[in-house]
Order: sequence, then C-alpha cells, then structure tokens
Amino acid sequence: MSRQSVSVRWLYIVLGVIALLFAGVIYAWSILKAPLAAELGWSGSQLALNFTLTMCFFCLGGFVGGLVSKRIGSRLSLFLAAALSGLGFFLSSRVTADGLTLLYLGYGVMAGLGIGIAYNVIISTVGAWFPDKKGLCSGVLMMGFGSSALVVGKLASALIDGPGWRTAFLTVGLALAAVLLVTGVLLRKPGAEVQLPSAQKKADAGEEDFEAEDYPTGKMLRRLSFYLAFLCIVCMSAVGNTVISFARDLALSVGAQAALATTLVGVLSVCNGLGRIAIGALFDRFGRKKTMLFANILTIVAAAVTLLAVSVGSLPVCILGLCLTGFSYGAGPTISSAFTSAFYGTKYFPLNFSVMNFNLMFASFMATAASGLLESTGGYVGPFLFLLCLAAVSLVLNLCIRRP
Repeated sequence: MSRQSVSVRWLYIVLGVIALLFAGVIYAWSILKAPLAAELGWSGSQLALNFTLTMCFFCLGGFVGGLVSKRIGSRLSLFLAAALSGLGFFLSSRVTADGLTLLYLGYGVMAGLGIGIAYNVIISTVGAWFPDKKGLCSGVLMMGFGSSALVVGKLASALIDGPGWRTAFLTVGLALAAVLLVTGVLLRKPGAEVQLPSAQKKADAGEEDFEAEDYPTGKMLRRLSFYLAFLCIVCMSAVGNTVISFARDLALSVGAQAALATTLVGVLSVCNGLGRIAIGALFDRFGRKKTMLFANILTIVAAAVTLLAVSVGSLPVCILGLCLTGFSYGAGPTISSAFTSAFYGTKYFPLNFSVMNFNLMFASFMATAASGLLESTGGYVGPFLFLLCLAAVSLVLNLCIRRP
C-alpha cells in the first residue's frame, strides 16, 4: 500500500466521523421533542411513535442505500440522502398542533430515510479502506454517529432556548444537508490499483475456526447464525434505544434539574460514542465471542443499575446507569457491522449490513413497548424490568451462535 493510500484512508475516516456526527442527530430526539410536547400538547406516546418511525425508516434507508449505491454510486446516494434529510427537517419545523402527521412524514419518514441512506453509504465506503481494522473502523465511525446528541443536540438545545424550536429544526436540517453534500463530493471507494493490507489473524484473537467466504444476501439469510446474531443485537440494543428515547425525562424523574437533565443526554451520547470505539477495538483484538459476551454482560449490568436508580430515586446511581447504558448501546451497531463483515465477507457487505441493521427497527418497537409500560404503570420500574429480561435473553442467544 502506498504512503498516499495510507494518508487518504485516514482522511476519509475523519470525513466519515464528521458526516455521521451530524447524521446522528436522530439520537437527540429526547431534546428535540421537549418543546413539541410543551407548545403543541402532544403526548409522550405520540412522540415516542415518531422515534419508532424514525428508526424504522432509518433501517429502510440503510437497505435502500445498499441498493442504490451499487447503481448510482456513493456520490449521488449521499446527494439523495442530503435532500431527503434536509427536507424532512424543514417540514418538521413547520408543524402545528394539528400537524402530527406532518411530523411523522418529515422527521420520521424523510429524515429517517435520508439518514439511513447516508449511514450505510458512509460506513460501507469508508470501511472498504480498512480491511485490516474492521472493528476499529466501525467503532470510530459509529462514535461520531453516537456522539451527535452531545454536539448537535447541545446546539439544538441552545437554539431552542434562543430563537426557538422551529429555528433549531431548520438550522439542524440545513447543516446536515450541507455536510452530506460535501461528503458526497469528497468520499471515494478504493480503486483496483490501491493495495490495502489484509486482516491479520492473531493467535489469541479467539476467533471461530471457519474459512472466510463472501455470502450473497440470500445465502446469509439461510444461515442460523444470522438470525441468532440478529435477535441477540435486537434485545441488546433495545435497552439503549429505549433509554435514549426518554433519557431527559428519566433524569428529571430522579431529581435532576432541567439543565443537568439535558447535559446527561449528552453524557449518554458521549458514552455511546466511546462504547463504539472500545467495542470495535475489542472485536479486532479478542474476536467475536469474547467481545459479544462482554457487551451482553455490560448491557445486563446497565439495565440493573438503572432499575436500582429509579427504584430508590437516586440521581448519582441514575447517572452511572446512563453512562453504562450509553457504553453498552454502542456495542450493538459496531457488532452489527464487524460481525457481518467477519462472518459473511466484504463483497456483499453493503446489502448484507443493511439487512443486519434492521435490528434497530425491531429494537425501536421494544422501545415503544417500554414507553407504553411507562404510561400504563406511571413509573420506570416496569420498563426497566422488561429491559433487564431482554438483556438476559440476548445473552442466551449469543451463547448459541456458532459458525456462519
């Protein structure tokens, strides 16, 4: 590999992180929804449904991105993503009290779809430059995506407190569209002339003993290992997905002041980002088995600590629970990417990854169910008992995964 190729691939990963930092604004929903509830009078369940729709269309966008990038390339795919997400935020900035459907269409459908396309295209394109560091590359990119609530979320919060929430939605949408347009112009896949280092298998990596093979999507979908991993990540991600959807309200419920509650959403985001880098590095160093086992145990501990916090009404324990939840939630997307590449190869990765990424859709349904429990029981104990059970199921499914 030439020195120039080494430099370019690290520049591309920086570009990818910046783009996903803006695209990850969908994880700042607990900040963005607050003024909508206050001014327009929408209920928690109505706003939770919007988050579920966003995650569903985010997953569909990933699938669309895997298909269209093959036909029209990464540049035009990212231009399409910019148009959809920018227009989606614009429509969201225009909603009125009787315009809940417009919010669902703009934020849930259009922005979710556009961000999903961008997510798949950026991860697939940048990942092609790092065959030797699959886990680390996935983790670093997804760190940007997961950290958005701190950076872009705080910006949105400041705009909400200043010019107002309509300006906040419009500004975030324009910034996201601009960043995706620039990324589309600059980002490229490695050409056939570029010699990249292949993955080096370490003796202590703890990898399963199987021959690497490129699986077309249809063949991948006929493997039991896919469904076990898929359901494992669904149950594991449901914990973080749920907490992200009501993180600010959760902090308020145990005595946090409004400013601290908003900051804690950012702290959750930072831990989410750090978890993605750490899990990616662990995947490269220790292999799939040990990394997923660690992630499972961490998720169980996170749900248990947060359950304890809401049971006794302790803000310090809640802060610890949010940090652990953010860190554990970072495992799901990173493992989805690294697992799909390691088990089913790189040739069909964009489409295979988009299919695996549908786990976030099912995890968002779990988040909606947990929000329903919150409304029906009037407290957070029921939802976190439910999440703790899901985390335990995830561990069992993980232990059953074998060869591709």
